[in-house]
Amino acid sequence: MKPSLPHSRPRTDRRRLRPLLLGVALALACAPVVAASASKDAAAPVRIDPAHWPQPAWPLALDPAMEKRIDALVAAMTLEEKVGQVVQGDIASVTPEDVRRYRLGSILAGGGSDPGGRYNASPAEWLALADAFWEASMDTRGGGKAIPIIWGIDAMHGQSNVVGATLFPHNVGLGATRNPELLREIARITAAETRTTGMEWTFAPTVAVPQDDRWGRAYEGYSEDPALVASYAGVFVEGLQGKVGAADFLDDHHVMTTVKHFLGDGGTDNGKDQGDTTVGEAQLRDIHAAGYVPAIAAGAQSVMASFNSFHGEKMHGHKPLLTDVLKQRMQFGGFVVGDWNGHGQVKGCSNTDCAQTYIAGLDMAMAPDSWKGMYESTLAHAKDGTLPMARLDDAVRRILRAKFRMGLFEKPKPSARALGGRFELLGAPEHRAVARRAVRESVVLLKNHGGVLPLAPKQRVLVAGGGADNMAQQAGGWTLTWQGDGTKRADFPNADTLWDGLKAQVEAAGGKAELAVDGRYQARPDVAVVVFGEEPYAEFQGDLPDLMFKGGKSGDLELIRKLKADGIPVVAVFLSGRPLWMNREINAADAFVAAWLPGSEGAGVADVLLRRPDGGVQYDFHGKLSFSWPRRADQYANNVGQKDYDPQFAYGYGLTYADNGDLAALSEDPGIDPDASRTSVWFDRGVATTGLVLRLTGADGEAMDIVHPNAATTDGSVVMTAVNTEVQEGARQFAFNGPGRLELRANMPLDLVRETNGDVLAIANVRVDALPAGAKVDYLATCGTGCSGELAIGNALAKLPQGQWARLGVPLKCLRDTGADTARLDMPFALRGSAGLRLSLARVSIGTDYDRKIECPTP
Repeated sequence: MKPSLPHSRPRTDRRRLRPLLLGVALALACAPVVAASASKDAAAPVRIDPAHWPQPAWPLALDPAMEKRIDALVAAMTLEEKVGQVVQGDIASVTPEDVRRYRLGSILAGGGSDPGGRYNASPAEWLALADAFWEASMDTRGGGKAIPIIWGIDAMHGQSNVVGATLFPHNVGLGATRNPELLREIARITAAETRTTGMEWTFAPTVAVPQDDRWGRAYEGYSEDPALVASYAGVFVEGLQGKVGAADFLDDHHVMTTVKHFLGDGGTDNGKDQGDTTVGEAQLRDIHAAGYVPAIAAGAQSVMASFNSFHGEKMHGHKPLLTDVLKQRMQFGGFVVGDWNGHGQVKGCSNTDCAQTYIAGLDMAMAPDSWKGMYESTLAHAKDGTLPMARLDDAVRRILRAKFRMGLFEKPKPSARALGGRFELLGAPEHRAVARRAVRESVVLLKNHGGVLPLAPKQRVLVAGGGADNMAQQAGGWTLTWQGDGTKRADFPNADTLWDGLKAQVEAAGGKAELAVDGRYQARPDVAVVVFGEEPYAEFQGDLPDLMFKGGKSGDLELIRKLKADGIPVVAVFLSGRPLWMNREINAADAFVAAWLPGSEGAGVADVLLRRPDGGVQYDFHGKLSFSWPRRADQYANNVGQKDYDPQFAYGYGLTYADNGDLAALSEDPGIDPDASRTSVWFDRGVATTGLVLRLTGADGEAMDIVHPNAATTDGSVVMTAVNTEVQEGARQFAFNGPGRLELRANMPLDLVRETNGDVLAIANVRVDALPAGAKVDYLATCGTGCSGELAIGNALAKLPQGQWARLGVPLKCLRDTGADTARLDMPFALRGSAGLRLSLARVSIGTDYDRKIECPTP
């Protein structure tokens, strides 16, 4: 879950549920339900017919003794205690005292929420906080019931929130292994490492079936093929929870699962995260629901509702799917949890008020920073009958039933349970060995011209590229922080980068290894391994307009070509959360390896790239594409089984060392205008990025678009010059001799509503060179005639270290609150300054990693 973004920021999805009696389900199965949603054609409403959906067998029969305990507890609970069970707050906004006072039944740690607000808090701090929340939930002073709290966390690829944990490949890589039993073991280890820090519930697995690779969460999906996703879902649930009927089911070595996000998250129009899924019911059922059938049959204890809509109706308010299909037809006997304030997106709702979500079938609302208001409004709705008592009691029973199944009412505090405090399990050698194996089995060989691979280790090997010694890039999003950014190498004590792995094996064999990120080697190498790829991202911040890698302007292609021009064979290793159009890079390199996001074990990549010292193959390539590789950058949704299927590399492709790895030259026509791409970066190295224009406006109102490194307004009130950063002329300095503005204007209006709702910031990498006392500096954003937002930032700039680079963050919601419509920003960034101000800009982007943040003005 994420900190202030839609959960799954981690966020994950959770929603409410409804009674699920088999008899009722069968009775209703034949009654078609019309979704009360506005499809694109309002005259043709989308019908959901539960009778057409699969009917997996829920494996947990009601236990009469357990039901008797639940009956007695529910009968004794006050209305306030019942409401406390169905509202979930985030640790950044809720305290143990809040749990004690409001009798909250659950908490979560979003992707940016950590003990003490520090992403690198120690495992001991996590466990101590878990104890504190448990003790608060069990405190009966004042007459409250002792109902153990459950703590949910996004253990997305291992217990990836905690320093030192084993980091497995993200799901996109695991899909390439075609090894369900390996996934079972990965899930088991993840559960154990999660338990060491006190949590008993993970928001996993994701069983989305991504159909458009532009989607920023594509790497959370195993495959575009629903059959492959289904083959993993049940075994992963069993690995996390244990097997139903076994003695260790939901014991202290396992965690409760959340299967997410129900439903259609991977099928939104244009690959837009949290967008609208407008496929037909058959596709929704046969593709997007495929993973839920085996997961329910394996006894998954919770399902998370999705942020997306189905034909205009938000899933957090979609009763036909949440209740009539999931709970009744599919016989799901766990509880439905919402995603990060997902209920607030339901029509007629807000983050703090949404009875509709419970009525639709959500059992627990994820209200991370809005929990108190949600608690109060839900209590009021229960009192006045807006929320029927039968629905509230059903939700409470479902949640309590999961807690009883885990035996939590008899368990001591988290630190006193079987694995509590066993921090030696975090990154344990035997756990890392499984992760390293997963890396070896996940990497996919796309090209091996002339059999350049495997490499003899006893030679001089250059390791180059920005991903070569970069744990953050190697691990991706959902790693210590929500976006996976802002970390440092020391935060990964139990991990090897690709450079670490290559260096160790090359030197052990008597060879020489040199790291030169920019490719400027000291001694001429025999071969170069260039490691590059996507920067870390999560959720909607990873959405793309097309499949051009970094808009076609990464610089990595030039690095490969330069080394080739020197006569050096090049092996390209691509780190990414999805296939992207890479034809130019594939053509330029002798070998090309898709390594996905391998996690903590970069040495696993080295294992398959290098020969044994005696010359034999150490490990062969095993991975097969679980996502089709695009032939063009506009081939967004070309999936196996579809009509006119025509990828560059088909689903299932993947070379071994026994194959002929030669490849005819690929077309270097991307099929689109690369200059039409847009990213979350607006200004970099002194240049406005694709889709935006840098403009200077003087005191006389005259504006000029900037195309050269040095420029000035016609009246001289703003003068721009190129200045150096770590690269030559990597920034621009703006000197104000009078009132004026520097502006970044979008060619097409930007829709940043999702980012605004998720507490994303506009981040300026700025250096204050001169700031006279009383100087006026304002941040401006405009959205058409008469529409703008404005913030005074002079005081914030004054607090930055003068003459030093720093990242100043401006929350987009501050701009919204001051009048900007973030759905249609035609000027997302502008600075208005006065005489004497002199500052330099290296980069302007949107994100969450900053040194100082502007606080929104009080209304």
